[in-house]
Amino acid sequence: MIRHTWQKQSIAVKLIAAFLVVILIPAFFLSFFYYNSSSAIIKKNVRESSLQITKQAANTLSYIFTVGSDTSELVYADPAVQQTVKMDTDASVANIEKQENNRILTDKLNNYVFSSSFIKIIYVLQEENTSWGSGTFSFYKWNNERKSELKWLREAQEKDGKLVWMGLQKDRYSGGGDNTELVLPVGRVLKDFETLNNIGYILVNLDGKNILSKIDQLKLGKTGKFFVVNEEGEIMIHPDISLVGSKLKNNDLFRSVVQNERAEFEYVHNDTNYYGVKQQLSNGWMIVGTVPIHEITGQMEKLHRLVLLSSLGLAIAAILIGLFIAGKITNPIKQLTTQMRSVEKGNLKARTNVISGDEIGLMSNQFNTMIDRIEELMASVKDERSKKQQAELRAIKNRINPHFLFNTLSTIKWLIQFKQNEKANEAISALTRLLEANMGKKGNFITVKEELDILEKYLVILKIRYDREFKMDIDIAETLLDFRIPRMLLQPIVENAIFHGIVPTDKVGLIQLKAEEEEKGAMKFTITDNGNGFDPSKLKQVKDMATSIQNAFIGIGLSHVYESIKLYYSPKSTMIVESQKGTGTQITLLLYPLKEGEGHV
Repeated sequence: MIRHTWQKQSIAVKLIAAFLVVILIPAFFLSFFYYNSSSAIIKKNVRESSLQITKQAANTLSYIFTVGSDTSELVYADPAVQQTVKMDTDASVANIEKQENNRILTDKLNNYVFSSSFIKIIYVLQEENTSWGSGTFSFYKWNNERKSELKWLREAQEKDGKLVWMGLQKDRYSGGGDNTELVLPVGRVLKDFETLNNIGYILVNLDGKNILSKIDQLKLGKTGKFFVVNEEGEIMIHPDISLVGSKLKNNDLFRSVVQNERAEFEYVHNDTNYYGVKQQLSNGWMIVGTVPIHEITGQMEKLHRLVLLSSLGLAIAAILIGLFIAGKITNPIKQLTTQMRSVEKGNLKARTNVISGDEIGLMSNQFNTMIDRIEELMASVKDERSKKQQAELRAIKNRINPHFLFNTLSTIKWLIQFKQNEKANEAISALTRLLEANMGKKGNFITVKEELDILEKYLVILKIRYDREFKMDIDIAETLLDFRIPRMLLQPIVENAIFHGIVPTDKVGLIQLKAEEEEKGAMKFTITDNGNGFDPSKLKQVKDMATSIQNAFIGIGLSHVYESIKLYYSPKSTMIVESQKGTGTQITLLLYPLKEGEGHV
C-alpha cells in the first residue's frame, strides 16, 4: 500500500520527501546530543555567575551598611553632640550659648552627610525638648509623632546602644509637605558618657534610592529579582516598596532563606520552578536572588530551538522552491479569478496586473480591455439616461409655467374689467417678479431662501386670484437657508395643496413648511396643509408614485417633484404622502445626496 502510494507521487513530491529525510533525521539526533551535553555546562556557568553576582551585591550593600553604622558611631562619639544635647536641658546655660551649640551641631550633621553619597540625612532626637537634623529636618513632624507607638524606639531602648536596622521607607521627618524620599534608617539610643543614661536617639538615614539603584543593576535572567530580608524572613529592601515589612509567604522559600545554610536552593511557586541564591550582609541581613529556572537555561533551550528551526528551515526551503514554480503558473490564474468575481459583484474598477507574454498574460489583457469597454458603455448609458431625465424635467417645467401663466393672466384680465386696477397692478408686479425669479438663469439649483421668495410671490398672486387668505407658517433655521435644492421643488407641492386641498373648502388656508437637517448633507422637508385631504382610494394612488405620476389627478407638479428627486438625489431619497379626508395632507421629502458610485442608470 505504501509502495503503491509512493509510486503515484510526482517527482517533485519524492524529491522533497527524500530531502526532508536526509536533512531532518541527522539534524534531530545532533540537536538532541548537543542539548544534553551542553545542559550541564550551561547550568554550571549560570550558577557560578549567579553566585558571583550575589557576592558582589552583598559586598556592595555591606559596604553601604558599614558606612551607615560607622557614621552612627561617629555621631555617637562626637563631643559636640554630647555637649549640645546635655546643655539643651540645662537651665543654667544661656540661650545664646545654646543657639551657638545648636548651629555647631547642625553644621556637623551636614558635614557627616556630605562626607558620603550613601548618607541621606542624620537626626539627633529627643522625645521631648529640642531635636536636631541635617538638611530639611522638620522638628514639627518629629514633635507630633506618638513616640510610644514607634517600634524602633522600643527596640533601641532594649538594645541599649546597639544598632536598630529598619526596612526601606519614606523619610518621616524631612520637611516640605508629604516627603517621598526613600531612606533606609539605622537608629540607636544616645547615652551620656558620664552617667550612661539615655539622653536621646541617633537616626542615620541611608539613601534608599541609591540602594535600590544598586539592586536594580543586578541581572538574574530576564525577570529575576533581588531583595533583602532580615533574620526573621521579613522583607527589608525590595524593588516593590509595598512588599517591605511583609514576611516571605512561600514556605519553601522561607525555609531555604532563613533555616537552610546553603547558598543555592530551589523551590516551587505557582507551579513554576525557581532557582535562588543568597548571601549574608554585614548587619546580619540576607540578600536573596530568585529567578525561574527556565530563564537561566534559556540559552541552551534557545540553541536547541535554533538547531530544530534550522532543520525545519531547510525542509521548508525545499518545499517553497517547488511551490514557487507551481505558484508562477497558478497565482496569475487565481488573480484573474478573483478579479472576475469582483466584477461579478458589480466592481467595474477591478483590473488584473499580470504582465507576461504567455497565454495567461494574454487572457488578463483581454479581460482588462473587456472591463474598460463595459465601463465606457455603462457611462454612456448613464449619461443618456441623465440627459433624458433632464429633458423630461424641462418638458414638465414648460407645461407648468404656461398653465400657471394662463390662469394668472385671466385673473388680471378679470380685475381690470371690474376696475380693480390696484389689485391688478399688484398681481402684475408679483407675476413679473415671480417669472424673473423662475426663469432659471442660475441653473437647475437654487437656495432654500430663493425658493421661499418664489413661494411668497406665488401666494400673493393666489390671494388676489381667489380673493381669500392663504397663510404660510415657515419653520426653517437660518443656517439652512443657503442649502441648495432643485428649482421648483417646493412650489408644486404648495400649489397642489392650495388647488386640490384648500380651495374646495371654506377654511382659512394654512400651509406649514418645515425643514431640518437629517444628517450631514441630507435634508428633510415637511409640507402640511389643512385642506380637504385625499379619499383613501386616491391616497393609495398617490403613494404608488410610479403609477400616480401618470394620473391626471396628481398633476404635473408632483410629477416634477418626484422626477427631480430621482434625478438629483440618492436612490434612498423619497417622497412620503400622508392624508386624511377632511383633515389635510402632509408631504415629506427625504433628500440624501448621491454618493460615489450611486446612480439611476
